[in-house]
Amino acid sequence: MDSKFYYIKQNKLTTKIKNIDESLIKGIANSSIDLKIFRDKKIGITVGSRGIDQIEIVLKKLVRLIEESGGSPYLIPAMGSHGGAEIQGQLAVLKSLKITEDNIGAPIIKNIETKVIGKTENGLKIYCNQAAKTLDYIIVMNRIKPHTDFSGEIESGLCKMLTIGLGSYEGAENTHSYALKMGYEETITEIAKGMMDRLPVVFGIGLIENWKSELEAIEIIPGNEIIQKEKELLKRVKKDKIDLPFKDIDILIVQEMGKNISGTGLDTKVIGRIKIDGQAEPQKPNIKRIVVLNLTEESHGNAIGVGLADIITRSMFEKIDLDITAKNTITSMAPEQGKIPVIMADDKTALLAAIKSLGISAINKLKIAYIKNTSRLEKLYISESLLAEVKTKKHIEIIDEIDQLSFNSEGKLLNEFCLN
Repeated sequence: MDSKFYYIKQNKLTTKIKNIDESLIKGIANSSIDLKIFRDKKIGITVGSRGIDQIEIVLKKLVRLIEESGGSPYLIPAMGSHGGAEIQGQLAVLKSLKITEDNIGAPIIKNIETKVIGKTENGLKIYCNQAAKTLDYIIVMNRIKPHTDFSGEIESGLCKMLTIGLGSYEGAENTHSYALKMGYEETITEIAKGMMDRLPVVFGIGLIENWKSELEAIEIIPGNEIIQKEKELLKRVKKDKIDLPFKDIDILIVQEMGKNISGTGLDTKVIGRIKIDGQAEPQKPNIKRIVVLNLTEESHGNAIGVGLADIITRSMFEKIDLDITAKNTITSMAPEQGKIPVIMADDKTALLAAIKSLGISAINKLKIAYIKNTSRLEKLYISESLLAEVKTKKHIEIIDEIDQLSFNSEGKLLNEFCLN
C-alpha cells in the first residue's frame, strides 16, 4: 500500500460549557419554573441510550436539585427498542453510560411496559410507558441534533424522546409505522404533542453539543414551549455542524460505528446513504466504498446501520448480536440497514478488498479518507489524491505527513486519532 497519507484537521471556532452546575441552576432560575412544586412529589427524568457528552454529571446535579427541593427523583429508561426492547438490556445500556442507581443517586424505574393513553387529533395511537403515569411530574431530557433518517424543523430531540423513547418498543414501532405514511417530522411532532397534553411534563432539558460532540449548552424549556423552542435550537445546531470536507471519495474507512455514536450506527447524512423506504438518498457525498472496522462496546451488539457499509471485518461481525440488530431494524422499518456486508479477515484485507472491488490496483490513484467515527470529523487521514482539494480549503490544516497507513502482523490498522 505504497501511498502517502496526510493527517488533517478541520478548523472552526467552537465553545463548550464551563460549569454544568452553574448552567443548570442559571437555566432553571431564568425560566418560569419554581422547583418548590417538587416538594413531596415523584419526579421522573427520561434517560436514553446515546453517548451524550457529560450526561452523567448533568443527571447527578439535576437529581440533587430535585432532592434539595423536597422531591423524589426517578430515572425512566426511554429508548424505544434499544437494549433488545427488554429492561435488562436497557439497564445494561445505561450502565455502559455510567448511569446506574448508585452512581447517579436515584432509583431507575424497571418497567418499560406500555399502554395506549389516547389518540391524537388525527387518530394516531399514543403509547406510553405505564410507569410515567404514576409520576407527579416528568422532565424530558435529550440531546437536540439532526436525525439520521430525515430532515425537518423537528428531528432528534425532546419530541423524539417522548414518542419513541418514552413510548418504549410499542411506541417506537407505532411511530415508525405512521411515519412511513405521514412523514417522520409530522408523526413525531403530533404524537409528542398528544403525550404532553396527557402527561405532567413540567419542563424539558435540551442538551446542545458543538461540532466536536462536546456539551455546549443546557437549555431549560417550559413544557408548553418545547415544540417551538426545539425548532429554534435545531436550527442553531445545524448551523454549527461540520461534515466530511469532500464531495467525492473512492473509499471511506470508518474505525468504529455504534448506537452511542448515531441512531443508525453511521450518521447517514455524513456518509450520504440512508436506505429507508420513502426517504430520498442524499446528493452528497458520493462514496463508492465504505469499510467499517469495528462496532463499539457501548452498542451491546446492536449493529443497525451495518447495511450501509460495503465491507466489514470478521472481528466486527463477531460482535454483532443478530437478534438485537434485527429487532431494531424491523422496528425502525429499515431492514436494509441491518443487512450484513462482505466480511473480510482483518482491517488490511478489508481495505485491500475495497481497492480491488474498484478495479484499481494502484492505491495512489484513489481518494481515500479514514475517520474515527461519523460524529468525530475534526481530524482525519486522507490519501495523497485528496491533497490538491485540501489546499483549496482555508479551514483545513495539514498536521502530519506519513509514508503509508500502518498495520500490525495481524492486519490491524494502527494509525490513531488524537481528538483532544
